[in-house]
Amino acid sequence: MEIISLINALPGAAAQGLIWGIMAIGVYITYRILDIADLTVDGSMCTGGAVCIMMMLSGYRVWVSMAAALAAGMIAGLVTGLFHTFMGIPAILSGILTQLGLWSVNLKIMGKANQAINVDKFPLLVSLRFIKNVPFFKNTILIVAAITVVLIGILYWFFGTELGCSLRATGCNDKMARAQGINTDLGRVLGLMLSNGLVAFAGALLTQYQGFADINMGRGAIVIGLAAVIIGEAVFGKIFKNFGFKLLAVSFGSIIYYLVLQVVIWRGIDTDLLKLLSALVVAVFLAIPVWQERYFKGAAKKWPAGAKNGGQGNGGKS
Repeated sequence: MEIISLINALPGAAAQGLIWGIMAIGVYITYRILDIADLTVDGSMCTGGAVCIMMMLSGYRVWVSMAAALAAGMIAGLVTGLFHTFMGIPAILSGILTQLGLWSVNLKIMGKANQAINVDKFPLLVSLRFIKNVPFFKNTILIVAAITVVLIGILYWFFGTELGCSLRATGCNDKMARAQGINTDLGRVLGLMLSNGLVAFAGALLTQYQGFADINMGRGAIVIGLAAVIIGEAVFGKIFKNFGFKLLAVSFGSIIYYLVLQVVIWRGIDTDLLKLLSALVVAVFLAIPVWQERYFKGAAKKWPAGAKNGGQGNGGKS
């Protein structure tokens, strides 16, 4: 019976992983492409959900509400970008300041700490109840998977344009990019806007999926996003070399994260420890490249050449 309960829970975990995978792609843009640890996402995730749910409760269509959520996230990214470029505040502090301010903004948007929306009264795009026993065109997993593929296609096209390439060059080597006449400040601001727009869009989907928006729904989002990025790179890094497939690997990493999380919960771990477990997983995966460089490659260099070659360092003579 316990196995059956786990199997029944896996589709929901996969759907949630796909939604958070969109958020993780946003984290990938700042963390891997721009080389910025942006903490704005902990606030913009909730902003997207809050804007989407309040607009739907006011009578707007779901796609209009989600577009507004995307725009709200981009505005949050713009604020962080201006803090960093125009005001000269370090990127990590800029994200913290915006995240702190968004707490009050999100409360004002919702009017209270949480807002619920009923799937029976509003035409939600995705829902926890649309996982099983529904027509395929309403299935949450298929809908979010299709949205993810479309978003990856758009991002693949964008980062192949001149503007997208300049953004990637900014994150790779900003001094060289400036020497080539690229406006690196514009690139950082644009990257932060794009990232937080995707995060807010994921927040809008998550709000519909769970049926409510809560002021704490984005807390720890950066850790989940980093976990998805790191797991995706660790599992698919040697297989996926194309930029588009790297973004797809991030989405797969998020699914794996939530499937593993579901198994951990099924095994009876204290749910109060899940955030600690996530933080430890991210810390270990981030440390692995450093350990490989520091300990394993260093040890290989110190190892005698004859020993490495099975005693053949002197032509095989003893």
